[in-house]
Amino acid sequence: MMFNHVKKALLASALSGLALVSMPAKSAEFINILTGGTTGIYYPLGVTLAKVYGDHIPGARTQVQATKASVENLNLLEQGKGELAFSLGDSVKLAWEGDEEAGFKKPLKKLRGIAAVYPNYVQIVAAKSSGIQSLKDLKGKSVSVGAPKSGTEINARAIFEAAGMGYKDLSKTEYLPYAESVELMKNRQIDATLQSAGLGVASLKDLSTSMDVNMVAVPADIVAKVGAPYIAATIPANTYKGQDKDVPTAAIVNFLVTRADVSDETAYQMTKLLWDNLPALRTAHKAAEAMKLENALQGMPVPLHPGAAKFYREKGLLK
Repeated sequence: MMFNHVKKALLASALSGLALVSMPAKSAEFINILTGGTTGIYYPLGVTLAKVYGDHIPGARTQVQATKASVENLNLLEQGKGELAFSLGDSVKLAWEGDEEAGFKKPLKKLRGIAAVYPNYVQIVAAKSSGIQSLKDLKGKSVSVGAPKSGTEINARAIFEAAGMGYKDLSKTEYLPYAESVELMKNRQIDATLQSAGLGVASLKDLSTSMDVNMVAVPADIVAKVGAPYIAATIPANTYKGQDKDVPTAAIVNFLVTRADVSDETAYQMTKLLWDNLPALRTAHKAAEAMKLENALQGMPVPLHPGAAKFYREKGLLK
């Protein structure tokens, strides 16, 4: 009799174990953050966000992907290959409209907004030995304008067009990311590089400590010709080595964007944790010092994700 009781107990235990094994585990939340080149600003901010999300969103697995930035990020989002992406505001606007020339074969209607973050500054840096001191001096010179159809390259085309010039006016046009552009400058293979990034971007800090350079101004009247979402801005003196004066230029706001099919709860958590962890982001890069909650919805080019909207309603930024 006792033997039968033991047998039944063991059988029940075994069946219980089998039941536990066969029950499907709750799938972990996967958050792939699409950034840019590793010497830009998107990347260190993305790494910080990945850590914050991994630490605070239960069961979340996070990954940071280095990319060619804005345009590639938005196309990857639309294809379901990312959950959060950094992008320049004009790229987001052109993606929503489906501007083929900018790199969007059709309107990207799955895009949803999370937040306006910090402004990118158009930063044109020339080797001092090239004699380039103004936009018009770029004519006949060799310039790297950013990776093909990147946000930076879209900015370059817009600025050149407003200044009454184009790539055809350059002796050579290189389409390279920040780090590669700087290497060509150091090797005296090109005269200048245009980089659209936050102030103090690592690539240009590296360049200015390696060789003598001039910062080339983008005058306010040129910025006005380009129009929204570009605004007149200033690169403060001493942002880079040897830059002893303020330099006028154009700025464009960066956005964090997600997909419509990311869950409301995940979008809510991504938004809340972004704004709850500003000190960590500012430690990652000084560009994040420009991030302010009150500006989070400023100029948003796409519809807000409902999860983000919930957070902003709680904060009184939305009714």
